[in-house]
Amino acid sequence: MIKMLSLMVVFLILKLSFLFSSSIEPKCFWRLKTNKNWEGDKDIDCFFSIYTKRGHVKNEHFSENLDKRLTAKNIHLILSLYFALKEINQNPHFLPNISLLVKVECSLLDDWRINSLASKRGEFIPNYYCISQRRYLIVLTGPMWLASAILGPLLYISKTPELYYGPLNPLLSSREQFPYLYQTAPKHTSLALAMVSLMVHFSWNWVGTIISDDDLGLQFLLELRKEMQRNTVCLSIVSIITNDPTVFLKNINIYYSQIMMSSAKVVIIYGDKDSYLQVNLRIWNSMNIQRIWVTTAQWDMIIHEGKFLLNSFYGTLTFIHHYSELTGFKTFIQTTHPTNYSNDISLARLWWMYFNCSLSSFNCKNLKNCSTKTILNWLSKNHSEISLSGTSYDLHNAVYAVAHALHQMLLQQVDTWQSNDGKGLEFDSWRMVPFLENIQFINPAEDQVSLNQKEKLNAKYDIYHTMDILPKLGLKVKIGTFSQYLPHGQQLGMSEEVIKWNTDIKQTPTSMCSVPCSPGFRKSPQQGKAVCCFDCIPCPENEISNMTDMDHCIKCPDDQYDDPGRTHCLKKVVTFLSYEDPLGMSLACLALGFFALTALILCVFLKHQDTPTVKANNRTLSYVLLMALIFCFLCSLLFIGHPVMATCIMQQTIFAIMFTVAASTVLAKTVTVILAFKVTNPSRRLRWLLVSRAPNYIIPIFTMIQLIICGIWLGTYPPFVDADVHAQRGHILIICNKGSIIAFYCVLGYLTSIAIGSFTLAFLARNLPDTFNEAKYLTFSMLVFCSVWVTFLPVYHSTKGKAMVAVEVFCILASSAGLLLCIFGPKCFIILLRPEGNSFQKSRNVHFKIQNAH
Repeated sequence: MIKMLSLMVVFLILKLSFLFSSSIEPKCFWRLKTNKNWEGDKDIDCFFSIYTKRGHVKNEHFSENLDKRLTAKNIHLILSLYFALKEINQNPHFLPNISLLVKVECSLLDDWRINSLASKRGEFIPNYYCISQRRYLIVLTGPMWLASAILGPLLYISKTPELYYGPLNPLLSSREQFPYLYQTAPKHTSLALAMVSLMVHFSWNWVGTIISDDDLGLQFLLELRKEMQRNTVCLSIVSIITNDPTVFLKNINIYYSQIMMSSAKVVIIYGDKDSYLQVNLRIWNSMNIQRIWVTTAQWDMIIHEGKFLLNSFYGTLTFIHHYSELTGFKTFIQTTHPTNYSNDISLARLWWMYFNCSLSSFNCKNLKNCSTKTILNWLSKNHSEISLSGTSYDLHNAVYAVAHALHQMLLQQVDTWQSNDGKGLEFDSWRMVPFLENIQFINPAEDQVSLNQKEKLNAKYDIYHTMDILPKLGLKVKIGTFSQYLPHGQQLGMSEEVIKWNTDIKQTPTSMCSVPCSPGFRKSPQQGKAVCCFDCIPCPENEISNMTDMDHCIKCPDDQYDDPGRTHCLKKVVTFLSYEDPLGMSLACLALGFFALTALILCVFLKHQDTPTVKANNRTLSYVLLMALIFCFLCSLLFIGHPVMATCIMQQTIFAIMFTVAASTVLAKTVTVILAFKVTNPSRRLRWLLVSRAPNYIIPIFTMIQLIICGIWLGTYPPFVDADVHAQRGHILIICNKGSIIAFYCVLGYLTSIAIGSFTLAFLARNLPDTFNEAKYLTFSMLVFCSVWVTFLPVYHSTKGKAMVAVEVFCILASSAGLLLCIFGPKCFIILLRPEGNSFQKSRNVHFKIQNAH
């Protein structure tokens, strides 16, 4: 019941697939499998000796050639030979008045093994030089290379060229051992590339390889490793099956352990079919080892009990050299042997049958309820053609190669043929060899054929997916093609919708050493393991990976940043401390508020300029200090808003100069207090300093020094507009770069030295007696001023973005406000709220000193 459902699903997939996959020619094949022959599709060597006769002579076909030991596969091979001979002999423009005939001899290798070579040579080695014996033009050998290798030299001794039609074998290409042996099968020039391309297409980067221990398998393994390294595909296991019977028996368990312990679900099989590799695969078949087998056409074979050699739950992927179907082959088989091949069911026992993949002519609506007999009857009624195997196609080309070589020889050397008493027509086969080894022609299927193995023809493969549908029915579907010489990225063409891995599997099976790294992660190789085995680690900050299995994360440009998933780079927002920003608006309002307060205090002092509170401690310095504080509050507004070059320069210069004026004014006031109250018996020089107002010159002198420092700063490395892309995630902060950091800290250091000097002197004068002595206020104001700027440095360097600018603005406002409130706050309190304390009577004890100070 389950298998019926499986067949229904496969056929429905096939019906839909060809509506969408026009680029790949749809092909479906079915084959009945029998268990009558325990050996299944075992190859038996067959030698075909070609000879010629005058006129149109028919081949005797099966009257004397068939043997009960032949398998259906060999019968199919012989039929393809006769089909080629019939086409050539019926062509009036090809070898006119000459017929090619053949003598079929099979199982010669078994006969040679059973009997001694000396006693059997005369029975299976043709081309004697006896007058009464027939001389053969050439012998077609195969499909087993071992028979050609053993018996080929005997053909050379008897002066008969040999044309091998089996799978290409490097051993037979040696001109030293086989000087007159040629091979018709094309080279696997790009098989490794084709298989690796399929691995990459299905994302299979962890595969196993089983090869035979010979030149054929080892050369393929070398090419496979090269292609895998280029495409980051790794080998989980490499099992090299030895050809030594003793060693093979010892290693059977090792081979089994390798395949079972490997986590790879995909296994590539390549090598000599007549080696112990086939024995090993038969053992694995009996153990029901399930893998996705990837191999070549020669391993498409049925073994005992009607089972595929590579029987798999997932099916088998087969690479076959591309060739076109020969039209009329089925009709030829039916007419050649009508008693055994009268219907398609019988024909299907020979080889795969090509049929129309559509279900339009199938009457059974629900395959689940259909019997096996019903399905087979539908297949037999459906129009189908028997398909050639790769070996049959090569044999067909071998016959045509002989015919073309003979035809060219006859056109150039008319005197080369000999007549044997009018009974036959014989040619000197050695004269045909030069034409044969360089022959190139187009066969009836319109494919180019060449026996020159040094010339690489267009290596094109058809890819088939083979699986069991019913116990006695196999289904093979063409799923793709590969052409080496197409542009990169277009070499492999697949039609995945026709693939049905299993009825319970909807997705392509995976074969990977490690789970692919999703976007946002990168691969980290595991030490001591293949590159396909890795760990996935997240991308670092500001780096992304937008594809799976990325080796390295991509760094985002400076104007972009990574999203939370680290898969995309997002555009950064340009930002600065603006007036629209709540923080910027708050600081601006605070600055304007203190500016208004300072201006109000200045107005109060101007209105009460003749009162003792205002006149005490040099009212001119008080006016200068208030004006300086007004500009200090206003200069903080230069730090808010979009920076430009002018504001960047004005920020630092105005800030430095105004604060120098303020700090030096406080210093001058402090010096005035000390001179007034510490000098009880002033000398003439100290008296002159007080009368001449010498402390007032501190302001311009100290300010001039600051101007020189700022001038050097602006002349060497001035401030400029800069974009800080790293200060705040997702933002580009437009700020004023201070340019020379050394000059900036020189300005701050100079201000600090003035402030410390003022604080020190004010602290010493804090206990001087007098009602209007402001030494205590000066001390406290400078303590606040120094505390603010000492705190500024660590806080400034620990913040980023707009907060860093806000810290600088806040320090300007805080230090200025500290000077304003600590010095002028108490005086305003006395002037406005305690006017009785602002009188001359309260200051009579110090009036003389204050008067002298003025």
